[in-house]
Amino acid sequence: MDIVLDYVWAFVIGGAFCIVAQILIDKTSLTPARILVGYVVAGVILGAVGLYEPLMNFAGAGASTPLTGFGYVIAKGVKTAVTEKGAFGILEGGLAASAAVISAVLVFSFIAALIGRRRPK
Repeated sequence: MDIVLDYVWAFVIGGAFCIVAQILIDKTSLTPARILVGYVVAGVILGAVGLYEPLMNFAGAGASTPLTGFGYVIAKGVKTAVTEKGAFGILEGGLAASAAVISAVLVFSFIAALIGRRRPK
C-alpha cells in the first residue's frame, strides 16, 4: 500500500507544479518561456538552501521530473564540485551533474524530429 501512496503524492506534487504554472500563464503576462526559466531558478535556489531535497524525498518523481528538479540537480552538482575542486567547480559542476538529462533531451528531441512531420506555415 505504501507504493500506491508514493504514486499519489508524486502525482499531487507534480500536479501542483503544473497548476501553479497554468495559473501564471492565465493570470499574468509572463510567457511560458519565462515561467520555465523561473521554475529552473526556483529549483536552484531551493536546492542551494537545502529545501528541495526533503521535497524530493517526499514526492519522488513528482518533484524530480519538473524543471524545478532540473534546477535542483544543477545546484547540487555545483555544490559538490565546489567542495571537491574549489572555485573551478562553479563552472563544471552544474554541467557534469545534468549531462545525462541534457543528453536525453537531445536524443529524444532528435527522435521526435525524425518521427514528426514538418508542416508548412
